[in-house]
Amino acid sequence: MKFTYSICDPLEKEIIKTGKEYHAHEILKIASEYPWIEKLRITEQFKPEEIHYNPSLDFQQVNSKSSFAITANFNDKKELEFSLWYRRPKNIKVLFGLLGNKEKMVLDDRWGYDLETSLIHLNDFTTGNNEKLEQLFS
Repeated sequence: MKFTYSICDPLEKEIIKTGKEYHAHEILKIASEYPWIEKLRITEQFKPEEIHYNPSLDFQQVNSKSSFAITANFNDKKELEFSLWYRRPKNIKVLFGLLGNKEKMVLDDRWGYDLETSLIHLNDFTTGNNEKLEQLFS
């Protein structure tokens, strides 16, 4: 499988799209080596209205268009914490199922993860372990 990714940088108004395709092992390296703490510390030097995003990386599977994003923040104890965002096609009941099902892209989020756990879930995404991700996001 191949992936693209984009970066939400706190000081950039526009999302940065890399425009290149990557393999799963490259995605994990990008996420693990990203300067999460440094990007968050930068935000502390600016007014809230000057910050456009929390530091985030959004990885998209090229063929399915499913995506998995990791967003960093500091919790109340000033510890690094991540939220996870999973966008994928899902069968949705139309009018309580009276009109059948329709496939629709849905986005779910989960909060309060450390980097190691976030990378485990990113690995699930890059290796196609959709069952495990569905359990997490259900």
